[in-house]
Amino acid sequence: MSSEDFTPHEPRQPEAARTETAEMTGRQRLAAGLWPPRVTRAQLVVALLLFVLGLGLAIQVRSTSDDGALRGARQEDLVRILDELDDRSQRLEDEKTRLDAQRRELENSSNQAEEARKQTEERERQLGVLAGTVAAEGPGITFTVEDPLTAVEPDKLLDTIQELRAAGAEAIQVNDVRVVADSYFSGRAGAVEVDGRKITAPYRFQVIGKPQDLEPALNIPGGIVQTLEKEQATATVTRSEKIVVDALRPAERPDYARSSSQ
Repeated sequence: MSSEDFTPHEPRQPEAARTETAEMTGRQRLAAGLWPPRVTRAQLVVALLLFVLGLGLAIQVRSTSDDGALRGARQEDLVRILDELDDRSQRLEDEKTRLDAQRRELENSSNQAEEARKQTEERERQLGVLAGTVAAEGPGITFTVEDPLTAVEPDKLLDTIQELRAAGAEAIQVNDVRVVADSYFSGRAGAVEVDGRKITAPYRFQVIGKPQDLEPALNIPGGIVQTLEKEQATATVTRSEKIVVDALRPAERPDYARSSSQ
């Protein structure tokens, strides 16, 4: 063999080394293609649309999960669920009925309490009128007795009160003294006293009641008017739609008597 025929060759690398070199080169090329990232505007728009679409699908799946569960339920389970819903509805309806009944009861109680309060106040006012502790006004008459000869005795004035009460008088005032159930007349002609308070002529009776009943009761034949005229007194009756009785008596508390309801 000649020297020309001999050509030196480089050492041959193993096959695995050549493959590793090729693979490393490919990875490097891939890494160089991915980083730094180069994102286009179109890619961003597509990514945003995909995100919105995925979010909508997630919400839809979540909202329909219960319906899907009911679709997959057995008939026995569906019947049981319906029964439970019916029972719950019935319980709610019963509760509503009970609350409505309580509301009506409270309203009625409130109305009854208000009505009772009004009746109590009205009763108190009526008793105050009868007791002479409150002022009163209403239709009635004014009965005036002139006594120029000072001949009218206290008993004649007391008879006048009795006739007025019998005719339905509800409140009476003589001059500035309120006349009540236990009022009394004393003294003598020209020095008449009502409940210990002296009054002088003319004697002026302010009387609340029905005028059509009060006036005839005084003017009947042989009645008060004619009796007073025999004493040389002058008696006149005047009807009025508004008589004011404003003389008051102090409210007295009984010493021994108490209400039986206490």
